[in-house]
Amino acid sequence: MRPESYSVSKKTQQVKRTIVFFLVPNFTMLPFSAAVETLRIANRMLGYEAYQWRLCSVDGQKVYSSSGIGLEAKTSLMDERKNLTGENRPNMVLMCSGIYVEDFRNKSVNAYLREVFNRGIAVGSLCTGAHVLAQAGLLNNKRCAIHWENLPGFAEAFPQADVHADLFEIDGNVYTCAGGTASLDMMLYFIREDFGDNLVNRVCEQHLTDRVRSATDRQRLPLRARLGVQNSKVLSIIEIMENNLAEPLSLVDIADKAGLSRRQIERLFRQEMGRSPARYYLEIRLDRARHLLVQSSMPVVEVAVACGFVSASHFSKCYRELYGRSPQQERADRKQLATMPSVNGAVM
Repeated sequence: MRPESYSVSKKTQQVKRTIVFFLVPNFTMLPFSAAVETLRIANRMLGYEAYQWRLCSVDGQKVYSSSGIGLEAKTSLMDERKNLTGENRPNMVLMCSGIYVEDFRNKSVNAYLREVFNRGIAVGSLCTGAHVLAQAGLLNNKRCAIHWENLPGFAEAFPQADVHADLFEIDGNVYTCAGGTASLDMMLYFIREDFGDNLVNRVCEQHLTDRVRSATDRQRLPLRARLGVQNSKVLSIIEIMENNLAEPLSLVDIADKAGLSRRQIERLFRQEMGRSPARYYLEIRLDRARHLLVQSSMPVVEVAVACGFVSASHFSKCYRELYGRSPQQERADRKQLATMPSVNGAVM
């Protein structure tokens, strides 16, 4: 059954936005499809095409997502550069990427993005696309969002960017989104700006979404749900640890901040986490190190320092004990996976 169209005046019945989705190899399908489907449903509710979009790739050819599904691009980078001054000029360009975005380096794309921005056209990103915007220099002193898993490596690679673990960020004419279903939330923000809450609510009903999340809603589950831990004291101590990875605190300092004795903390961690607080602290520092190794080109010694280790040798020893391989092997394995031939576009 065709839904009743959203009531708008004839004056507002015009294309509000034309969006170019620029596909980077290994882009993540979920944020892309969530964004496009949200716009499609809005058009369906309105009864006309208020939002139009087209897919672009560097060479205008098919681009494969990280799931191996390929999408045909309508335009190339060369086409879109011409479109900046023609009747097909877009209102926004969104970079869509995913895994291995650190390996995507294209000076022509960077130059194109800067030209887009300088012409007053909005630029943005889905999932890890903020990495491409940062390479182009468009996130210097800008608030931005990126997927939590990529945040450590991004923050180290682009210290000039003001990155946050929010669902999406809007700073001037720059729109960044953390990926996943957060792209739905960012599209709902656009729709609200253009047509108000009534249409947003109708789109949410079609999506079977029971609420509209704000930009600053958390990306990850709360610690309580993520770790399956209910003890509030343990959770507060873990939060203290996670906020002090580069310069680890002593257990005495942690105890002072938590308002507990060292012995109480030792007992709580044995009961709730099955290991000592020192061991748990080490594991979360090594987890951050692992993300930096696979998401950045930082030298191993710099990764060690960024995660609070006094020497590369001590870092390597701890890393090998936990993961069964050295930091150098971790990085080599990641590079090998990134360069392996694909089957139907999916890295195998």
